[in-house]
Amino acid sequence: MIQGRIEGYAGKLSYEPGEELTLHLSSRSETEVCTVEIARIGRNREVVWAQNEVTVIHQSTPEDAYARGCDWSATLSFTLPAEWAPGYYEVLFRANGDEVLETPAFFVLRSAQSVTSPKILLVLTTNTYCAYNDWGGNNLYTGGVQVSFERPIAPGLLRRPPGELLRAATPHGTYDPELARQRDYIDRHRVSGWSAAAGWFNWEEPFVVWAEENAIELDYAVSSDLELHPEVLDGKNLVLSVGHDEYWSWGMRDTLEQFIAEGGNVAFFSGNSVGWQVRLDDDGRTMTSYKYDALTKDPVRDTDNRRFLTGCWSDPVIGRPENLLTGVSFTRGGYARVGYGAPRGTGGYSVWRPDHWVFEGTGLRYGDLVGSENVVVGYEADGCEFVLGEDGLPRPTSKDGTPETFTILATSPARQWSNTPSFTDFPANAALAEDEPGDLEFFADRLFGSTDSSAARRLGHGNAVLGMYTKGGVVFTTGCTDWAFGLRGHDPLIERITLNVIERLCAATPVDRHKATDHHYTGM
Repeated sequence: MIQGRIEGYAGKLSYEPGEELTLHLSSRSETEVCTVEIARIGRNREVVWAQNEVTVIHQSTPEDAYARGCDWSATLSFTLPAEWAPGYYEVLFRANGDEVLETPAFFVLRSAQSVTSPKILLVLTTNTYCAYNDWGGNNLYTGGVQVSFERPIAPGLLRRPPGELLRAATPHGTYDPELARQRDYIDRHRVSGWSAAAGWFNWEEPFVVWAEENAIELDYAVSSDLELHPEVLDGKNLVLSVGHDEYWSWGMRDTLEQFIAEGGNVAFFSGNSVGWQVRLDDDGRTMTSYKYDALTKDPVRDTDNRRFLTGCWSDPVIGRPENLLTGVSFTRGGYARVGYGAPRGTGGYSVWRPDHWVFEGTGLRYGDLVGSENVVVGYEADGCEFVLGEDGLPRPTSKDGTPETFTILATSPARQWSNTPSFTDFPANAALAEDEPGDLEFFADRLFGSTDSSAARRLGHGNAVLGMYTKGGVVFTTGCTDWAFGLRGHDPLIERITLNVIERLCAATPVDRHKATDHHYTGM
């Protein structure tokens, strides 16, 4: 993995105009002189600030910086101007003569609470960025249980070379069960091996570009703002989640579920959404999740706070399946077009209910396929338990927490990875070690208390489920991570459906709300 001559991070993930931005930089050598450039990324890349001849010194990095942060001193600071628009801001550090791929920092600028702001809020999936960020040696997939936001982002998660596209899912063409093309790209461009799984570049950037091309005005926030700054939802009609939105705290869910109960709308153009519970610690500077080991290692497991256990949200110990919020769950979905252990499907959804307003203006009919050209059903998918009614159409059982008002509009096959031959008609997956249990075994154990074949087969045939429910406000979901690839590819049907959802759900009366009740984890 490449290491920049200069690396750094912003003092916070998100700011309001008028707050002081701090940039914490360090050089590989004793000192470097560089240009620092800040640009807002949207339909166009707009440079809003630059300073030449910035001297950067080498700052020591703790061995456990991935968990506790770098603790670097601020190199630069200034007050964020009131005229800067809300958005995602990229910070580049270019050392003299540096021609390698830049490893930028970023921050998000929220609208000031004192001004009229856009009615649509895009919440960037920054908890998931942090979970996959392996800068400093570890992430939540390589043995870490605590990860810090106060460190640089590994190369490839925020920015990549133009041209060739890196995806977790195999696009159409020769199927790649060994993930050879992905590994080759990572080796050639020296980006993080986790960069196809998370980060701004994969999904949120193409979504924002498309939105601005279609004159859709967005306000911005980051994952942790839902817990730490719940006022970001004041006056909003619609909250958006895009891409891979896996890691959520109890307080984040409290805030968004209250927003929905009060009539606010949410659209999850995302998958594997709300999969794992995390705790935001150290005033939001670090994030903790024990994941698969939560029941044996998380300190809250035997306390009165065990509902804050950092395992999967569908675990009965937590008692708050993600279906209650999103309508769907990764436990009933899985993987699509990734490795040996997942369906080599069409990459699109089969339509069940074409007369629904979501499909207005598309000309789609029952059984039509949508999104396959750009493989919008790829990587990770969320579904729900359902049965076919007398009319042959799917309806949720609601036994898994999916609201009774949830309407299934379209589906596509997905599958949990497994390494147990008797559990699956798929070969073992290249991403799993030979003796490593898959998600199929893990979820069967947590949901049904058994890993025998009868329990595993209850989860063995998943689906990406596109649908919605109403419970105060309306919640829509695509049930898959890769919807934004259809917007990147300008698929007219994906664009029309996205516009239908945004236009309908943004037209509601803005929610006038007060600060959410403080129910987030505060310690043992």
